[in-house]
Amino acid sequence: MDNTLINFLLKKYQAEKKWTRFVIDQLSDEDIAWSPTPESNSIANLVAHIWGTVHQRIEVALFGILDTRDRDREFERGLQMSKEEALELISKSYDRIIEVLEQVKAKPETLLEQPYLHLPPLTNSGVDNQATVLEILLHQFRHLPGHTGQITYIAKMRKGQLQ
Repeated sequence: MDNTLINFLLKKYQAEKKWTRFVIDQLSDEDIAWSPTPESNSIANLVAHIWGTVHQRIEVALFGILDTRDRDREFERGLQMSKEEALELISKSYDRIIEVLEQVKAKPETLLEQPYLHLPPLTNSGVDNQATVLEILLHQFRHLPGHTGQITYIAKMRKGQLQ
């Protein structure tokens, strides 16, 4: 099987990780916790949500790790997170996806596996329990950049032009 798609996804996820870290690195702890309005998410919320999604959709299904996600906490108003914690969670999130892509590159037939089949029904998800590894990766590819775009937008609201 040709690895063109996997190589494309690897390149894009690596770029998303690099850009998001670049943005967060320019912020203070206060900036990470700031939200534009009381109803809006902060960068801390978005980083927590990205990690929660990756943990539940990638780690639980593909690595058999116990699901410890608390989705409601991800969107808790006033969520506090240091810049270092935000950088660590973003790296951890993208590194986990990149790890899966590297494994799939070595064994492309895993793209058609359905890792959720014997897990509890998914909630708040763009995929269902019938999803293949490919569908999970493509869903994350659609989902995560939207949130990294929000992080960039909030950072620009807070700092103006980024370096």
